[in-house]
Amino acid sequence: MGADTGRGERAGRRGEPDALRALVVVGLVFFHAALVLSPDDDFYVEDAETTDAVTVLAGFGVVWAMPVLFLVAGLGARHSIRRRGPGGFAGERLLRLGVPLVFATVVLCPLPPWLRLRAADPGYDEPYGRFWARFLSVRPDPADFPFVLEGDHFETGHLWFVVLLLAFCLLLAPVAARPAAGADRVAPALRRRPALLLLPALPLAAVNALLGMEEGYAGWNRWAHLLFFGYGFALADDERVHEPMRRAAIPVGVLGVVLFAGTAPGFVAGDEPFTTWTPAALVTRALFGAAGWCWTVAVLGLLDRPGRPRAGAGRSGILTCLSPAALPLYVLHQPVVVACAYGVVGWSAPAAVEYAVIVAASLTAVLVLYEYGVRRWTVTRFLFGMRRGAPVADTPPRPGPPPASAP
Repeated sequence: MGADTGRGERAGRRGEPDALRALVVVGLVFFHAALVLSPDDDFYVEDAETTDAVTVLAGFGVVWAMPVLFLVAGLGARHSIRRRGPGGFAGERLLRLGVPLVFATVVLCPLPPWLRLRAADPGYDEPYGRFWARFLSVRPDPADFPFVLEGDHFETGHLWFVVLLLAFCLLLAPVAARPAAGADRVAPALRRRPALLLLPALPLAAVNALLGMEEGYAGWNRWAHLLFFGYGFALADDERVHEPMRRAAIPVGVLGVVLFAGTAPGFVAGDEPFTTWTPAALVTRALFGAAGWCWTVAVLGLLDRPGRPRAGAGRSGILTCLSPAALPLYVLHQPVVVACAYGVVGWSAPAAVEYAVIVAASLTAVLVLYEYGVRRWTVTRFLFGMRRGAPVADTPPRPGPPPASAP
């Protein structure tokens, strides 16, 4: 599908979604470092001193952060299919997502569970090489699609996002050639009635309520993430949708806060609200799904302002500079956070100090690894899914010398 399918679509991507993607990825360092202090999360390394505040703050993050990543990925898929066609899109995603997935699964993913065993049992002394071999002892498990491998110690860890995204892209490719004629009817309706922006919340609420929430996938059901991906592909880059989204951002955001507050009784007092079939659990999961859509609309609407430059149009700022690095930073961040936390927990220092050290050390290590271990080398750029020769920052070129005929 090489041509634009909507009359209101812009020829180029706007810069806000890419900056938002970088913001979320950097924010994951703060998020996962906080899980070290959470009393309710089975993180790889846990501190003896915990606080319930982390649970509340984590809830504010998971309700919108990963959904935004999937929605922005859907937007990127639309642009990629337009340029390459469905077959070229599938091949490009297999390289840019499949290669980092395999590489990181083999090289990076064994470290956190090995450190978990060491942190939980001071007497555990199995060499890393021996554990690594046991970690990679896997067998097929097609019933858990798209997570088709399992093992006694194997896990995809934080790479669940890459697994789902690759699966969603490959599922999309065969049907992407069909014209998105529905957008020509939906977009004008949204301009007349911005409240229609709330309709996508209903399938999300239904999926979360009826299929159950999955804690390992940021509190969402895996197929709810597919809906966010599809919404991004279908509507997020249609300029006719931008204006009603901007107008609705604040009231929809307020509604999202109200809906999210309504989940508190179920999560605080409920018995396994992620999976049980009690009326309270079903309502809690449905409210969470609807709140996630409202927050996503609010975030995108507040960031989208008329006159903002499109992607590639001379943007600046640290987030847009980091945008091409989003996937490598995502792949690197959790093993680095776990390793830093392993070295910090147990200090005779306040929890706030330990948290600050973990965050600072992790951010520094991730950025140094990216700059000197990934970005500068052709092989590592390929292994981490970066385009060959793509610039780190999307900045305008320096002006060259004037032509000889210039005064």
